[in-house]
Amino acid sequence: MMSLSSITYSNPILPGFYPDPSITRAGDDYYLVCSSFEYFPGVPIFHSRDLIHWTQIGHVLNRMSQLDTRSSKSSDGIYAPTIRYHNGTFYMITTDVWGIGNFYVTATDPSGPWSDPVIIPYGGIDPSLMFDEDGKVYVTAQQGADYDSHVIQYEIDIDTGKALTEPVVIWTGDGGPWTEGPHLYKINGMYYIMTASGGTAKEHREIIGRSSQPYGPFDRLPHPILTHSEMESPIQYLGHADLIEDRNGDWWAVFLGVRLVDSTYTVLGRETFLAPVIWNEEGWPLIDNNEGTVKLAMSVPRVPGASPQPNLYGKDNFDDEGLPFAWTFLRNPAQGSWSLTERPGWLTLRGQAGNLNEAGQVSFVGRRQQHTRAEWSTLLEFINPASGDEAGLCARLDENAHYEITLGQQEGQKVISAILTVGGKTEVVAEVPTTAERVYLKIKAELTDYSLLYSLDGQEWVELAAGASYSLSPQGVEGNGFTGVVIGLYATGNGTISSELACFDWFDYHIL
Repeated sequence: MMSLSSITYSNPILPGFYPDPSITRAGDDYYLVCSSFEYFPGVPIFHSRDLIHWTQIGHVLNRMSQLDTRSSKSSDGIYAPTIRYHNGTFYMITTDVWGIGNFYVTATDPSGPWSDPVIIPYGGIDPSLMFDEDGKVYVTAQQGADYDSHVIQYEIDIDTGKALTEPVVIWTGDGGPWTEGPHLYKINGMYYIMTASGGTAKEHREIIGRSSQPYGPFDRLPHPILTHSEMESPIQYLGHADLIEDRNGDWWAVFLGVRLVDSTYTVLGRETFLAPVIWNEEGWPLIDNNEGTVKLAMSVPRVPGASPQPNLYGKDNFDDEGLPFAWTFLRNPAQGSWSLTERPGWLTLRGQAGNLNEAGQVSFVGRRQQHTRAEWSTLLEFINPASGDEAGLCARLDENAHYEITLGQQEGQKVISAILTVGGKTEVVAEVPTTAERVYLKIKAELTDYSLLYSLDGQEWVELAAGASYSLSPQGVEGNGFTGVVIGLYATGNGTISSELACFDWFDYHIL
């Protein structure tokens, strides 16, 4: 136990596109998972002993037999996982939207391997598991849409996933839209149902009810237990929370929030935050109802243990047998589309027929952007690309919003290009002929824009173009924008599979 009189930490505890957090405890160890949507592997999983410093230990869904996102549109795929630990087994339950629906997987070691999916029959999205003291296991899930969103619940056989009871509506929220992300807890003999409400924007909030029975009726606390909907704060959109009791008997909540630029937008997406939970005299857990308790700089009396601060940034030299866990593919990668062994010390990509404007298999692997001011660079060798081939460095939100600095072949001429896709319209905004077989590429992010740069010697850099950050934000696109920007290495044959490998010597993530 740490004996310091005060512990300080920074929010978010997981910066960048790590939304919809869920947490569980096994002894002195804590494990946290987040949504992954169209990216693969699915459901990143982290470990900590102090709740502040988190080290990624893998992904829950890392096989095709568990997750097939090959045709998932952006912001589809894996929604809102819940992780629980019971009698020596870890359970992760989630939704594969437009895929196999609601399912759970199990493991005795949270770093894997995890089982193949056990599909369950009922619920829309955001299922959660609760293991009661009498041996019953409840699935609590969202159903319906918008103002019709509500929570259903039923019992399952945890060994088979078979429903043992019919689903029952147990919670309709507070009258706002999108009653979702439900969790059922049993605390001090009472059952608590906790959900998000209001949609994942300014009116986002966390609400709670309680009952002496698992199916209610639940007495709702009249006000949210977590929101910043009525206050000016650098942290907004708070909600979608999960509760945990630590080994000291202290309670905490993990939840999503965003850090807005000009109170308007973020390219980082929805991030994971941590705050202590205070139980009031009436037995309700409270976090922050427009009081400013949740801050970027937090101070707490104690934390449950000690964890090393992970080294998340710097240069990846691609010298290991596998990619670090922070890397993610855009959907399940096609067989033969990438390798770390075909040219040792290099990451090689073979461009597929699909490109970044299409919802299909694309040769793209990247890392989440976690800072508003940063730069990413690489050395690309692309010796003899065919006509239409291109490879390079990309800042991607979705098919309709991405920026690239590339090397490719167009009409018999090798060119370095700056390409901006905004609102679904792609434009080559600058192009430089070259005979180089190797080029250095860089994307530089400032608060309000991205710059696309290249160099022939790694010393003198030329800016080819720039694009507005707002155009790569979830707030700047139409439709669902549940992710954040991912900075990636990519290759495409633009209609055919490339015969030439795109070889990347390293990838450097530098904070400005």
